Amino acid sequence: MTKFNPGLVHTPLTPFTHDQQIDFDTYAKLIDFHIANGADSIAVPMQAGESVSLTDVQKREVITFAVKQAKGRVPVIAHATDSGTAIAASLAAFAEKTGASAIVSSTPYYWTPPPAMIVEHFAAIAGAVSIPFYVHNAPEEMAGVKVSSALMLKLIDKAKNFAGVVDSGLDWQFMIELLTDAPKKRADFQLVSGVDYMVSAAAIGARAMFSPLAAIAPRLVRAMYDDCVADRLFEARAAQEDVAALRKALSGLGVAGLKAAAKDMGRDCGDPRPPLGALPKAAADQLAKAVAAIKPLAAEPRGW
Repeated sequence: MTKFNPGLVHTPLTPFTHDQQIDFDTYAKLIDFHIANGADSIAVPMQAGESVSLTDVQKREVITFAVKQAKGRVPVIAHATDSGTAIAASLAAFAEKTGASAIVSSTPYYWTPPPAMIVEHFAAIAGAVSIPFYVHNAPEEMAGVKVSSALMLKLIDKAKNFAGVVDSGLDWQFMIELLTDAPKKRADFQLVSGVDYMVSAAAIGARAMFSPLAAIAPRLVRAMYDDCVADRLFEARAAQEDVAALRKALSGLGVAGLKAAAKDMGRDCGDPRPPLGALPKAAADQLAKAVAAIKPLAAEPRGW
């Protein structure tokens, strides 16, 4: 397995037209925006990219387009998650052939398999590719299904390309156990923060981060991330507090909130796909005021 460092990973939104088709013209601008504004890698289509609202064919189209548009400037991490193991493994294999540099996969949704089958599920997806494979632990988004450090140790034994865990669970005990035990089996095992709370994750040992909020405030996120990976955790606290304020403003609003805030920043990616809907005007106006009250965001780029 080739050594891979994701760095600061941006997770782009998926733009849609008024008739709910993928807007690839806007997507090209969006990918260029992320690359120009601090992304070390991009991961598509993640939860912020409405992955569960895309068909398998559309997921393949998005991954193919992202690889082509990135033009080798940054690595593309392909998200291969599905309720069926074979479906996710097929998507991962396709992504590798298309040029993706790594695969990330969450626990299967809808089903709640026993722990042994979760290990087998991930081992099958990892086994379909030779590029680095990451498990995304996101219990809040995956109906409470989560992984444990014990399961991840078993997966290390089954998957030689299992590179690390992207954790969105904010379970500090889990992350501490993982980085205590996993490097004993795989020296270069990585902990990646799956949310924009980087200071605490960096204190535990994370050196990479997936950032949904980079869609809104890429400069603020980049400054926080750079301080964290340089172990300037005290200096990073001010930026982390501003990032936390932005996350709080978006709390409970999901993709609709991210798209509303991006539109307010001059980057209109359309409305979410049903069954999600756009924020009502009053809620969008309230969000815009909350975002405007975070003073450092005045320095963020507007438009493309």
